[in-house]
Amino acid sequence: MGKYTNDAKELLHLVGGRENIAAVSHCITRMRFVLNDPKKADIQKIEAMKVVRGSFTQAGQFQVIIGNTVSDFYNDFTAVAGIEGVSKDAVKSAAKQNQNVVQRIMTALAEIFAPLIPAIIVGGLILGFRNCIDIVGWGMKLSGGQKQWLSIACVH
Repeated sequence: MGKYTNDAKELLHLVGGRENIAAVSHCITRMRFVLNDPKKADIQKIEAMKVVRGSFTQAGQFQVIIGNTVSDFYNDFTAVAGIEGVSKDAVKSAAKQNQNVVQRIMTALAEIFAPLIPAIIVGGLILGFRNCIDIVGWGMKLSGGQKQWLSIACVH
C-alpha cells in the first residue's frame, strides 16, 4: 500500500471511475487524463483534495496538478485503478477525440509552424546584425556584394 493510495482512490472516484478514463499519463507535475465524458469529473471536489494544487482542461486533456511527487502518486493511482499508463503521444492522440473542429485546426497549424519559428528568429537576427554592420560602415552595400557574387559565378 503506497503513500497516496487513499488519495488515488478518491481521485479515481471523482474523475468518474475507471470506465470514464480513456487514457492516463503524467508529466513532471501533472496527471493527464483523457476522459470519455469530461462532465462526469467533479472539478470542485478534485481541487479541494489535499494533494491537488489545481486542475484545468487543455487540448482535450483534463490535467490535475499534483506537484513534484506526481510519479509516486501516478504509480499508486494506476495500481488502485487497475489501469496501465500510456505514453504522452498516446494520450495526445486519444485527446484529439475531445477536441472540436476549431481546436483540431489550431493544433494542426501549431504543429506545422512551430518547427519554423527558430528559422524565422535566426533570419531576423541575421538581418538585424547585417543592418548594424551597415550602420557602422564595416560592411558593403548589397549592390557591391552582388558584383563579387557575379564574378564568382562566371568562373568556370
